[in-house]
Amino acid sequence: MNCDRILNKVIDLREGGTKDMANDSAAKLYKILNMLENAGKDKNEIKRIRKLLDTGKLEEALSKIRKLNNSTQTNSTGEKKKRGRKKKIKPEEVNEPQEEIKNKRPKKKKVIEEKAEEEEPEEELEKPEEDEEFEDSYESIYNNYANNKGYADEYMKKDELEENEENEANDETEPQKDNDEEEYDEDYDDEDDYDEDEDDEKLKEWGIKEDDEVVYKEEEKKQESVFPEKLRDENLEKTYIGLLLNNPKLIVKYYLLFDECYFDDQSLLNIYKSILFTEGGKFTPEIAKKGFSFSVDNNETYKLKQKLKFEVSEENSNPEKVYIELRKLCILRKSYLEEPREEVQDQIVDIREYELYDKMSPDEIKAAIVQVSVTQKFKQAVLSEDLTEFLEKGENNLTNGLELPFPILSSVFKGIRKGETMAFAMPSNSGKSRFTINISAYTAFVHKKKVLVISNEMSEEKMKLCLITTVLNNPEIQKLHGQKISKTEGELLEFKFRPNKDAKVNVDEEGFILQEPNETRRQFVERLKTVSDEFNKTIAVTDWVNNQINNSIYFINITDHTNDELQKVIMNYYYKEKIEYVFYDTLKTDTANIGNGEEIKRTATILSNLAQNFNMFICSTLQLTESTTLPINLTVNDLAVSRTVKEVLDTLCLIKQIMRDDLDKYEYSLEEVDTKFYELEKFKDPDVRYYACVVDKNRAGAKPKVLFRLNLAYNVWNELGYLKLKVGE
Repeated sequence: MNCDRILNKVIDLREGGTKDMANDSAAKLYKILNMLENAGKDKNEIKRIRKLLDTGKLEEALSKIRKLNNSTQTNSTGEKKKRGRKKKIKPEEVNEPQEEIKNKRPKKKKVIEEKAEEEEPEEELEKPEEDEEFEDSYESIYNNYANNKGYADEYMKKDELEENEENEANDETEPQKDNDEEEYDEDYDDEDDYDEDEDDEKLKEWGIKEDDEVVYKEEEKKQESVFPEKLRDENLEKTYIGLLLNNPKLIVKYYLLFDECYFDDQSLLNIYKSILFTEGGKFTPEIAKKGFSFSVDNNETYKLKQKLKFEVSEENSNPEKVYIELRKLCILRKSYLEEPREEVQDQIVDIREYELYDKMSPDEIKAAIVQVSVTQKFKQAVLSEDLTEFLEKGENNLTNGLELPFPILSSVFKGIRKGETMAFAMPSNSGKSRFTINISAYTAFVHKKKVLVISNEMSEEKMKLCLITTVLNNPEIQKLHGQKISKTEGELLEFKFRPNKDAKVNVDEEGFILQEPNETRRQFVERLKTVSDEFNKTIAVTDWVNNQINNSIYFINITDHTNDELQKVIMNYYYKEKIEYVFYDTLKTDTANIGNGEEIKRTATILSNLAQNFNMFICSTLQLTESTTLPINLTVNDLAVSRTVKEVLDTLCLIKQIMRDDLDKYEYSLEEVDTKFYELEKFKDPDVRYYACVVDKNRAGAKPKVLFRLNLAYNVWNELGYLKLKVGE
C-alpha cells in the first residue's frame, strides 16, 4: 500500500471529506502537537499521537489531541502534578520519622510548587489571533472535519462516554497510595520514562499496525537514486522547493509539468505536490496540477519544509535561473530513463558537461538530445587518436589490396573566418578528400582548433592513413612535432622502413627492412625500434598527434542521410565539444533528392545558416564535371550540380589538373602584376602534378588564379604563384 492509498483510506471514511482538507489539517495538527509539548503535556502521549498522524490515522489523532488538551493531572492539594518516575522506599527506611522523609529533598518540592504556580491556565493554549497559520484551532479543525462527514456530535459523545468509563475503571482498579510513599527523582528526565512495551500496547489499542508504519516510512524514505552522478543535484532541488515555500505565488510561472517532473529526492517531490495543492493551491494553474496525486504530510515533512524555508532565500537565489536549470535537468533525467541504449544514455548524461550547457535553454536541451540520437546512427571516431596503434597493427581494410587514390592536401588558403562558408570544386578522383584532410590538419595542429570532418565518401581508416601521411610530410606541422622525415603514403600502408647505416638486416630491392617469415607483426615492430631511426621518428610523430587532445580532429562517416540529420550532427558536436570549424566532404543532395541538382542549394543554405547563426566556419567540397574547359578558364558553369549553389557561398574555388602535354602553355609569377615569369618544370615522377585554382567567388575581394604543385606520394601541396597563359596561346 503506497502513501497516497493510506491517506485515501483514512480521508474517505465518510462521504464529503476532501484530500485538500486532510493535508491542510494534518499539517496544523503537527503544529498543535508541538504547542502542547511546549506547554508541558504528556510527551509520551504526544509521541504516540504523532505515530497516529505518521500512519495516516487522522481521526484517531484528532480525538486523542482533544483528550490530551482537556486532561489534567493534580495532586492531593489540587495542584497540577508533574509526571515522574516513582522511587520505591527501601525496607530499612520504613520506620524512619515521617518528617525526615518529607525533608529529604526540600529543594525539589519547592521547585515543584513554584512550577505549579507558574503554569498557565489551560485556556491560554489557544493560538495567537494574529498568526494566520494558526487561524483554526484544533477544536475547529476537529469540528470542521467531523461535520463534513456528518457525525461530529455522535463522535464527541462517544469520546466522552469512553473517557468516563475509563476513569471509573481506573478508580476501581488502582488503590489510593500515600503521597508520602512517593518522591520524585531530582535528576529524572520525563522522556526517560518511556516504556516501549506499554507504548506498543497503546498503539495496538489505537489500531496502529507495525506493517502500516513500515510501509509508510518506506514510502517517505529517500529512495536510492536511479540517476548517474552527473544527473544529481540535491542543492538545486532544495533551492527550488525552498523558493516556492517562501513565495508560493511563484508557482504561477515556475511549475514543472507532470511528464517532465523528475525529482531525485522523493521527499522533495512530496513537498512539491503539497505546494501544488496546499501552500500554492490557489495560485497553481490547473495544467500544473494535472497528473499529480496529493501529498502525504507528516511531522518529518513539516520539519523539512521549515528547514528549507529557513535555508533558502529569494534574495540569494534567482527563481527564474533556478527553475530553468532544474527543468533542463529534469528533461535530461526523463530522456535518460526513457532511452534503452546504454551508449545513448551515456551521451545524454554528457550533455550536462557540454561547454555551452549553461547558455542552453530547455528547448535547446531537447534538441541536443535529438542530435545525440541522430548522431549515434553514424560511425564516429577521433582521427587523431590511436594513430600509433593503427599504423603498427596494420589490421585495417586498406591492407587487403584495395588500391584507391589518396589525395594530398596542403593548407595554404588564407582568410579562414568564422561565420562563413567556403567550397572547393574538383573533378572526380582529383583529391577532394585529401584536400579536406590537409586544411583540417593545419587548422587543428597549427592554429590549435578543434575540428570536425564529415565524410560521405572516405572511411575512417582511409582518413587516418591520409592524416598520418599529411602530418609526417607537411613542413609547417613538422616544425611542431620536430621530426624531419619524408614517407610516402604507400610506404606507410605497406609498413616499409629503411634501416640505420650500421644495422645488419635483410632488405628488399628498394632498401626497406624485410619482415622475417616466422616473425609476428609485434616482433617485427620491436625489432624495427632497434634498427630503424626512420621508424622511431614516425612513431614519435604519431605519438605526438595522440597527445593533441585539446585540438583533436573529430570524424563522422555520414551516409544515407537527410539534410535534417546533417544539421543535427553539426549542432551536436558544436554543443558537445564547442567545435567551430567544420569540413564536409562532399556536398551533395540528401538521400531523398538524389538526381535533383537544384536541391544542392538547399543543403548549402542550411550550412550557410549554421555558419552565420553560430559563428562557425564550414568548408565543403563540390564536384566538377569532366569537361574540355581549360583549367585556367573554369567557371561556375562547370559545376556538376546547379550553379545556383554559388549564391549562398562566401568563397568558391574551382580546381583542375593541368595536363602534362599542356604545361608549356602556362607560366606563373610571384606577384599578380609582375614582369618576371617562370616555366612549369616537367618531372619524371608521375605523382607530381600541377593544379590551376580559379577563385570564382570571394566576398572579401580579389579573385586570382593560383598555381599549385603537389606530390601525391608525399601529400605535399605547394603554392607557386599567380597562373597565366603565355601570350599567343
